[in-house]
Amino acid sequence: MSLSGLTLVAGIVAFTVAWFGDSGTSLESPLSNKPAQVYTPRKQVPLDAEARKVAGRFILTAVARENLGESYALAHPELRQGMSKREWLTGNIPVVYYPAKQIETATFKVDESYPGEAILEVVLLPKDAAKVKPQVFFIGLKKVGKGTAARWQVNYWVPRAAPQIPTARN
Repeated sequence: MSLSGLTLVAGIVAFTVAWFGDSGTSLESPLSNKPAQVYTPRKQVPLDAEARKVAGRFILTAVARENLGESYALAHPELRQGMSKREWLTGNIPVVYYPAKQIETATFKVDESYPGEAILEVVLLPKDAAKVKPQVFFIGLKKVGKGTAARWQVNYWVPRAAPQIPTARN
């Protein structure tokens, strides 16, 4: 077979794979008349007042490393990462610290709010005399349980910007 014959066969194979796909299970062309699946966003709802309260308590307990027993109950198992309450009470927890006693103001902006979960941006502004910088965090909340036993827990707490890593000095 000549070079041009091999090129023709390779072209036909490439076209066939591109047109019909390589799964071998579908003969439908990519230019099908079937309607495309359309993404339908979930319907957002106003933030549950209880979720906002839990977020505030979490900042004053887990983030500030104050009353860690209460903060354990506010933390969702995803955030606890398998830690027992005893381990949590040591304060070595997967929650970025911010000194609550230095906070002048904490404001929340709702990024997403659904019946069973929410994501907020939290701006922590320190007092004028504080030696800490303002910081923005994302906090995620999930509703656990059913009916009257349902409650909100924090499953996510991260700074919006990564903290600066100090450079090595010679």
